[in-house]
This record gives sequence, structure tokens and C-alpha cells, in this order.
Amino acid sequence: MKKTKIFWGVALFLIVAASFAMGLNHGGEHNMEKGYKVGDMAADFSLKNVDGNMVSLSDFNSAKGFLIIFTCNTCPYAQAYEDRIIALDAKYKPKGVPVIAINPNNPSAKPGDSFAKMKERAAEKGFTFPYLLDEGQNVYPQYGATRTPHVFLLEKTVSGNMVKYIGAIDDNYQDASEVDETFVENAVDAMLAGNEINPKTTKAIGCGIK
Repeated sequence: MKKTKIFWGVALFLIVAASFAMGLNHGGEHNMEKGYKVGDMAADFSLKNVDGNMVSLSDFNSAKGFLIIFTCNTCPYAQAYEDRIIALDAKYKPKGVPVIAINPNNPSAKPGDSFAKMKERAAEKGFTFPYLLDEGQNVYPQYGATRTPHVFLLEKTVSGNMVKYIGAIDDNYQDASEVDETFVENAVDAMLAGNEINPKTTKAIGCGIK
């Protein structure tokens, strides 16, 4: 009987240990559980832009909201959306909703996403928005971002920056001309008009954050 109890005790310990290890290995899922949900207030941050300056949401006094887009240099999905991200900034920055792009990848794991390479990419593509490095990878877990690109629409309110939409930019990363659902545009337009956003969440399609 004593041996049986020891056996089951060891088995239970192994099951718990394995479950914990799985939680660590599946960082993306863990981040989504811990990250922001629609209706949450997003904390401000201070991250280095490709121009060398530190950028925070509080710097944008006249903004009505923000399109926080986690993206990077190297992911084919992120590259496919770069022109569309530039277009989003051109359309909505004059309306008070600028794009703030953040590279969440660890340059040690993805050398092509180093700060030097970010500066090169921003210049090559003519980015009109801040392109920030999440140095130390502290910001993306707060948001619960798991992919590049991954969008979080924030609305500036008297209580803080409220998360209004989370997910994909649209429904066709392969071909901008074949897009049926412009999720982000619909969400920003609804927010600015004071209307309900539908859908409030979609599945982000892209590369896992490294």
C-alpha cells in the first residue's frame, strides 16, 4: 500500500511538472492568457525609435487613439503587410489615430531584426510612423501579442488607453487587392464614429514572436 501511494505521488508530480513545462514552451498561448482583452486599459511604454528617440503614447497629445502593430523585418507576413501598414498610417494619422509599430523579436534569436536592421528597413520602405524596438521583450507580453503582425487598436479616454480591437489587419495577407474584410479599417472607422466595433477580435496570422 505504501509503495502504491509513493507511485501515485510520483506520477502526480510528473504530470504537474510536464504541464508546467508545456506552459513555458507555449509562450504565445501563455501570453494571450495574460495579455490585454478588449475593454482593458493598456499601460504606456517608453521604447527606442529608429531615429534614436524614446517614444511613449503620452507623447501624442492630440491623438484620439493608436494602432499598435507588432511587426518585424524578417517575417514574410509582416513584409506582405508593410505597404498596408503605411497606408493605414496615411489614412488615420490625420484623423488622430497614428500607427505605432513595435518589433517584439529578440535580435539574438533573429539577427535580421536587430536595431540596425530596423533602421535600414524603415529607411528603405519610407516608414512614416515610429518603429520601436521592444528591447528586453517587456511590452509584447503585456499586450499578449503572439504574431507578427498583430494589431491592438487603442482609444484614448479620460481613464486611459482602452483596447478596442485585437487581431489581424484584414483577411488576405497574400494579396491586398483580394481583401474582403478590412478588419482594422472597419474597427477604426467605427471607433471614430462612436459605433460598436464588430468584430472586436480576429485571429492574427503571421510568424510567431521569437
